Amino acid sequence: MSALGQSDVLPLRSVLLKHARDAFGDQPTLDGTWEELAYLARPDFAGAVAEYEAFQKLLKGLGAEIHLAPVDPATGPDSVYVRDATVMCDRGAILCNMGKPARETEPGAAERSLRAIDVPIVGRITGSGRLEGGDVAWIDERNVAVGLGYRTNAEGVRQLRALLGSGVDRVVPVPLPHWRGPDDVFHLMSMFSPVDRDLAVVYSPLLPVPFRQLLLKKGYELVEVPHEEFESMGCNVLAAGPRRCVAVDGNPVTRRRLEAAGAEVHTYRGREISTKGGGGPTCLTRPLVRSE
Repeated sequence: MSALGQSDVLPLRSVLLKHARDAFGDQPTLDGTWEELAYLARPDFAGAVAEYEAFQKLLKGLGAEIHLAPVDPATGPDSVYVRDATVMCDRGAILCNMGKPARETEPGAAERSLRAIDVPIVGRITGSGRLEGGDVAWIDERNVAVGLGYRTNAEGVRQLRALLGSGVDRVVPVPLPHWRGPDDVFHLMSMFSPVDRDLAVVYSPLLPVPFRQLLLKKGYELVEVPHEEFESMGCNVLAAGPRRCVAVDGNPVTRRRLEAAGAEVHTYRGREISTKGGGGPTCLTRPLVRSE
């Protein structure tokens, strides 16, 4: 499989998913792990499976070829959020080194899944470097932003820059706020989701001023998420194509603002698979191929 990965907005042609059934295991597994994983509430297994079926159907309907990661006994419920274990570039996948200790086995599982569908492995983040895919977002095909926080550190960014090499012009570190501390799920894409080459959904109260100014300089129009919709993941929006968005339901103001900017918005019910675990549609997907 060829990979064209240096975009978060081109039409989504191929995507890796991990079904909630295969990540969550069963209700007893969720009962025994959700608190230590810092979920907001106990997910309901049957509800999660139903929600995921609808989510997968939505992506298929938007034209994406689905590849499902298999059950892997080395991983836990967090592996449903497949974006975090890898970063895609035009040459293939870079395996991350997770900042959350409970997720340290996920990059190895992701490697097995990707090799099985012939996605090239470019390299991996090792040693003291920490990097999670939710902290990595392409500003454009030659410039990538990387959040610096509790899940991704400076050494991880340095290694990513080295692995990307001449394939990029700039890797932009974006310092993240403490917010609710190291146990919270907070990535760069918690406050920045590009949905077209010149349009992004943002939560400006937490956005570093230099990064916000860079986006404006690059010509981005910013769709501002209101305070009351930040907690419900209004800012976590997946582009299935330019201005073709997938979002968790329940954020009507953000949706209206996206539509006013010319975007088409598709929503899914995500109480069990998104809200409780803090992972929206970008987290649930690892885009493999994007192309015009």
